[in-house]
Amino acid sequence: MNNFSTVLVAIDFSDSSDNAFQMALSLAKKFSAQLLILHVINEPVDLRGFYVPHISFARLEEEIEEGAQKMMESFCRKNVVGFENFEHLIVSGLPYEQIISQAEEKSADLIVLGTHGRTGLDHVLFGSTAEKVVRKSKVPVLTVRLEGE
Repeated sequence: MNNFSTVLVAIDFSDSSDNAFQMALSLAKKFSAQLLILHVINEPVDLRGFYVPHISFARLEEEIEEGAQKMMESFCRKNVVGFENFEHLIVSGLPYEQIISQAEEKSADLIVLGTHGRTGLDHVLFGSTAEKVVRKSKVPVLTVRLEGE
């Protein structure tokens, strides 16, 4: 097994990504590696030109970012106990593109992702971020499936 100095884990606060996070944290501890915890805010649908009552598009984006930041801080307080060598990042964009981009930019040696185990029509309709990252990334990718899926 390679020595890893930087492990990037992408989380969406689901059970599946929690499982992947635990694997990434375990690897970071084993190899004394830096752990990069990434959350990608999926580009919201552009609602300009449509009537959306009570909130502007800019304010909606701000609230989404504030909510993501609060969730990330809570996640880290709960899950990254006793491990100091980590950084968390919140970026906006297409998840698979941002995961690959951040891994390359931060010189990650490994990307760890949870899979949701979608099949059939769900997979066709929603696609798979993990699948796209595996196919397009130059950085090695470890996918972790939630038990029971």
